[in-house]
Amino acid sequence: VQLQASGGGLVQPGDSLRLSCAGAGRTFRRYELAWFRQAPGKEREFLGTINRSGGSTYYADSVKGRFAISRDNTKNTVYLQMNSLKPEDTAVYYCAAGLTATATTAAYAYWGQGTLVTVSS
Repeated sequence: VQLQASGGGLVQPGDSLRLSCAGAGRTFRRYELAWFRQAPGKEREFLGTINRSGGSTYYADSVKGRFAISRDNTKNTVYLQMNSLKPEDTAVYYCAAGLTATATTAAYAYWGQGTLVTVSS
């Protein structure tokens, strides 16, 4: 499945932003989906996952309560809603698809190209 992330941009601290990741192909609903991010000079960081039906999500402690993942299989799209953004949330955000939902990058065979989020006043 091909993934295309979008929705990044420059926002101020405390703002909200929703990222989208559109999948091409009829197999989108077969995959567990995840969001990661990578800040300059840092390793890629796991943010959360959503299962195939969208009925179950799991989040990293670092974003739990501020970020929410959802998906719409009729639109082949997964979303990352980000609230109360902080400067340390500045990173390139990636969506990923795999057969197993884990926090490790190696579990995901398909990746979007990334979308840059900058949080700054």
